[in-house]
Amino acid sequence: MKYWLLIASVIVVATAHGGHEHDHSHTDHNDGHLRAVVKLQEPQGDKVHGKVTFTQQPDGKVHIEGLIVGMPPGHYGFHIYEKGDITEGCSSNGGHFNPENKEHGHPNDENRHAGDLGNVVFDENHVSKVDFWDNVIKLSGPHSIIGRAIVLHSMADDYGKTEHPDSKKTGNAGHHVACGVIGYL
Repeated sequence: MKYWLLIASVIVVATAHGGHEHDHSHTDHNDGHLRAVVKLQEPQGDKVHGKVTFTQQPDGKVHIEGLIVGMPPGHYGFHIYEKGDITEGCSSNGGHFNPENKEHGHPNDENRHAGDLGNVVFDENHVSKVDFWDNVIKLSGPHSIIGRAIVLHSMADDYGKTEHPDSKKTGNAGHHVACGVIGYL
């Protein structure tokens, strides 16, 4: 009986595709923009969570927008990491995405990691309305963030501007609170 169920499942899957071609460019067929999304959450809980979308414009700029909830009011580091590995919570994703081997910096600095997105701000209702633009990250090519993790930190990013030993490497933004893997929308 199990054998026949397996055969039937294979037939259903094989015929469902129907041999149709599928466009894997992941652009919105209405406007040509590349789009991606990430669902953030705590590895051990659900207090901090959210959804952020990335939309690459024809000129290459990426619009980053979304909603994250659950952190006390304040500023918190928000970075893209080199790996999309979240098998060990938010700690198995390597370092900040840095394909050009630069120092940590502010999102507007020329010398910055590609993954340095700065801080997100949570209001008195424990909500962060994410809405900003970035000129460095991309949704395709060598600076592509697809398949990489994004991490919300426990402290504000100091943009590599302090004397703390971690400032030039991580922005001294504290431990990883929530994360997720970025994928095409």
